[in-house]
Amino acid sequence: MKKLETNIPTELGTAPVGKLLKQYAFPAIIAQTAASLYNMVDAIFIGQGVGALAISGLAITFPFMNMANAFGTLVGVGGSTLCSMLLGQKDYVMARRTLGNVVVLNAIIGLLFSAVSLVFIDSILRFFGASDATIPYAREYMEIILAANVITHIYFGLNAVLRSSGHPKEAMFTIMFTVVINAILDPVFIFWMKLGIKGAAIATVLSQTLSLMWIVYLLSRKSEVVHFEKNVFRLHRKLVKDSFSIGMAPFLLNFTACFVTILVNNMLGKYGGDLSIGAFGIANRIFFIFVMICLGLTQGMQPIVGYNFGARQMDRTFETMRKTMKWSILVMSIGCLAGWTVPRLLCRMFTSDAELLDRAKDALRIIMSLYPTVAVGIVIGNFFQSMGKAGVAILLSLSRQILFLIPVMLLLSPYFGVTGVWFSFPISDLICAIMALIFLKRLMVSYKNDPESIYSSKQDFVKRYLDRASRIYLRLAFFKKGRKI
Repeated sequence: MKKLETNIPTELGTAPVGKLLKQYAFPAIIAQTAASLYNMVDAIFIGQGVGALAISGLAITFPFMNMANAFGTLVGVGGSTLCSMLLGQKDYVMARRTLGNVVVLNAIIGLLFSAVSLVFIDSILRFFGASDATIPYAREYMEIILAANVITHIYFGLNAVLRSSGHPKEAMFTIMFTVVINAILDPVFIFWMKLGIKGAAIATVLSQTLSLMWIVYLLSRKSEVVHFEKNVFRLHRKLVKDSFSIGMAPFLLNFTACFVTILVNNMLGKYGGDLSIGAFGIANRIFFIFVMICLGLTQGMQPIVGYNFGARQMDRTFETMRKTMKWSILVMSIGCLAGWTVPRLLCRMFTSDAELLDRAKDALRIIMSLYPTVAVGIVIGNFFQSMGKAGVAILLSLSRQILFLIPVMLLLSPYFGVTGVWFSFPISDLICAIMALIFLKRLMVSYKNDPESIYSSKQDFVKRYLDRASRIYLRLAFFKKGRKI
């Protein structure tokens, strides 16, 4: 038992916050960046070994794979956040049960998603833009990816738990190992074995399988407080409910991002043609680099906030959020400055076409004009999520794309065309940041007036307002104004 206790990540509640953020965020940033290389590596080898149409077919699969990842984050992010909170509460038994529940839920969801997707695979690929020429490549790739989708889900879910249980470096090296193995196996299957785009899919699946085996080994060590036991694989109703509740925000964010991308492309195609879509593709790749860094910072923040919130150490919880906010705004400010000062230089990495460069330069400059506000929305949304405030986290996750971006885009684009599409991004970023700051202010005021109230589910303002709205509706509907329902 003494050996077990030495591996409990108590440093999350005692070590300096700045040191902890560096310890947890930097590996997460590297892991996020490495994970983003998956598609790039596959595209390079597929382009060289198969051809241009194969690259187009691979591009069609990106929204499909993002949708699959959305279901994975529903369990992975929710379970890892819950694990951090339970460790802070020193409830090690439930923390281990959370680990088992992550495996079982990811297995169930992964198998169901694969079964449904494989049945309707052609219809789904057509919906995402596949043509008669590209759908054979997209189908060949996705059939293998979907067949092993359960491995992908469990792999990413357990990697998130590994990081949240006090092993950020191991989680980082695992993802880096996956990318390296994928890069080694790609040419073997594509060129040497002449399997074409199927070879790229097989390489991806095998690299994730090897990494999953390593994670299972790490989480099987009895010396770790969070490790596999025989009785942890039984689903626990409260753990399932809490995991889904917390993971719903990133799930909806990833899920809706697929459809927002389709809408943006349609708007750009309608008002600006194919070159405008290409310009957005270039700008998207550039500003996504800075978003990945910001997400890495929030991933580093999550176990620290979850642990200290569970341990009722709110001073450290708020300090972690403030430092993460400062660093994230700095990163986004650098991105904003780059977008304003050297947009053409950044876009030239992707194309030498003069007209496309001009369009991409204008897109990048406008989209990134208020980029620091993106950091505000991301950090505060993840802050609420890390404390289990699912309602607010979901609202903030959806607000930028669904509540603000789409309406603003639909309003501006008929009058200003492509320029209206570009300006809808910074406008929605600003509105989302303001709303996030309002929720954060309310939380801090409530904590100042009544410190214990912050641990109550009533502090999930969105859920509370929905409950009030439903009660008012019932009273009006049944004319019971003076009676509680």
